[in-house]
Amino acid sequence: MKTTTLIACLCLYAPASLAMAQHSDHGSETQQATEPVNAMCPVGKEPIVPSAGTVEYKGKQIGICCPGCGKQFLAWDETRKDEFVALAVAHREPGMEDHAGHGMGEPEATAVVADAWTGPYTLDTCPVSGQKLGSMGDPIVKKYDGREIRFCCGGCIGKFEADQAGYWEKIDEQIVKEQLRYYPTETCVVSGEPLVEDGEDIANNMVYGNRLVRLCCKMCERQFKADPKKFIEKLDKATADAQRKDYPLDTCVVAGGKLGSMGEPVEMVVASRLMRFCCAGCTPKVEADPAKYTKLIDQAWQAKGMFMPKVEKNGHSDGHGGADHSDHDHDG
Repeated sequence: MKTTTLIACLCLYAPASLAMAQHSDHGSETQQATEPVNAMCPVGKEPIVPSAGTVEYKGKQIGICCPGCGKQFLAWDETRKDEFVALAVAHREPGMEDHAGHGMGEPEATAVVADAWTGPYTLDTCPVSGQKLGSMGDPIVKKYDGREIRFCCGGCIGKFEADQAGYWEKIDEQIVKEQLRYYPTETCVVSGEPLVEDGEDIANNMVYGNRLVRLCCKMCERQFKADPKKFIEKLDKATADAQRKDYPLDTCVVAGGKLGSMGEPVEMVVASRLMRFCCAGCTPKVEADPAKYTKLIDQAWQAKGMFMPKVEKNGHSDGHGGADHSDHDHDG
């Protein structure tokens, strides 16, 4: 009996040890192939249940909440399944907000603060390695204090977490540089006070949830953080109003169809850029790969000679516009 018990224990512990070894291995292909890409069932919109099993779609495992959901998911058309997978990879699948903080199995680092707001991470490189996102497979999307960030691979996460302050500072510098030229107003979004006096930029540039916000003083920063969604909505409206008239595309930036061909265009502001779509079904693709579509918008504006990056004497791109970028926010 003792021999039988020992063998049983070894059988139980060996797979766990193997899984841990795979997890520590830099981007294990075996682990990626066997773990579900989603946390929420595509059909039930409830947290997935391991005992319900998974179904495979295009080489990815899709977790479900009950066995019948797998059959229903596979019966969806390809476009709908692709959209769900894209949202799952970006950790934005339907039902996730309703179950945030209720034991849905998310890693602790990705838990969303109740009152937080975040925009997508639109930089196209990993903040740790500098590698292009997507060059080593699907980027790994995580959230820290509610703020989204993307890594080229699992091996970069530990390095980031060991020096978060340093990496956030570098990320914020890049975000300010790329979003400043699109900023829609020269007044504070909270107080309405001017951000330019006698031709001099006096704004405090804060990055909140991957979004550039320009404020006149520290008091306005506190008011903004007390209700960020309110002021982001105000900033989104100002951005859309400023860019809609001369919008550089008459086609959907995702699907390529003529804007207006499927009813009134759907609008969305991403990283200080207005994006217009033929229908709401195109927005998940932007959320899944925001850097791709912000780049397309940048190219369209630059083809019209607008919102061009400023160039320093040494020829390098510079989006600072003379502003003071020393004041960054790292709280999400």
